[in-house]
Amino acid sequence: MLRIAAAEDIPAPEPQTGTIIGTVTDVRHDIVPGATIVLESPASSGQRTVQASDSGFFQFTNVKAAVPYHVTVSQTGFSNWTSPEITLTPGQYLELKDVKLAIAVAVTTVAVVPNSEQIATQQVEVEEKQRILGVIPNFYVVYDKNPAPLTAKLKFRLALRTSIDPITLLGVAFISALDQAGDTPDYQQGWKGYGQRFGANYADGLTDVFIGGAILPSILHQDPRYFYQGTGTKKSRALHAISSSFVCMGDNGHKQPNYSSLGGYLASGAISELYYPESNRGPGLVFQGFAIDVAANMADNLIQEFILRKLTPSAKDQNEQVQVQPSRHHQVAQVSGKQ
Repeated sequence: MLRIAAAEDIPAPEPQTGTIIGTVTDVRHDIVPGATIVLESPASSGQRTVQASDSGFFQFTNVKAAVPYHVTVSQTGFSNWTSPEITLTPGQYLELKDVKLAIAVAVTTVAVVPNSEQIATQQVEVEEKQRILGVIPNFYVVYDKNPAPLTAKLKFRLALRTSIDPITLLGVAFISALDQAGDTPDYQQGWKGYGQRFGANYADGLTDVFIGGAILPSILHQDPRYFYQGTGTKKSRALHAISSSFVCMGDNGHKQPNYSSLGGYLASGAISELYYPESNRGPGLVFQGFAIDVAANMADNLIQEFILRKLTPSAKDQNEQVQVQPSRHHQVAQVSGKQ
């Protein structure tokens, strides 16, 4: 009996694969060894990678025909090279020509960082705009947590700006009128006496702010400003405010005895011996005025720490405070706020 076998399906043969070779050089035709060569196709999620030999040669075998590929060559210090689209025919042996790497263009980014003096100058510019209730100068208080040290030039700038501020002059005029009414110091009455009192009050503040806020801080490398704490317990803030009359920040960022402010009070009191009436002179009055100035400064720092920041709407980094502090013999409105 004749038996007929059923025909079986025979799969079509796979297309014959091809080969891609090449040699990596630079634009001067020098060999580039060790380059990384990647063969990839948008039609396939996989990719193949080889390293160029010491002679720059590379090779991909068993590359599928009729599939589009790109070859990408990379090496440190060179820009990447990418071939145009490659599609092999079955069994094709393709040599890539002109695989040349160009030297990578180095892009250098230069960050311009302001130096310490530039930062300090910007901080002082902020201070000079800060006023309590938008009116009263508040220049000598630092609100910035990372302030830059002041140069000698900036210390004198703050002192001068404080001394010539119109509100300073108005404050001196007001206190002088009160002194005139109280007949103290022992100048005569009338416009001449008022002028003498105005001159004495202004000279008190001028010598104090320049000696204690500029001259001595420049010589001793100390910062004449009050450094606002603003955080912590009320006790720690109060202790900080009170101690600032005796401890200041040095230009080196370390705390130091506040020789500048204390010396400024003493020097200002000693200089006032030259223009006060004879009945208002003497070492006892100088030291009495010194004690009053220190006590007033402590009170002023407490007010600055707990109240004045809230009343200075333009405060950003540093402020100066209006300090109503007594001179040797009477209360003098002095815009300084230095420690």
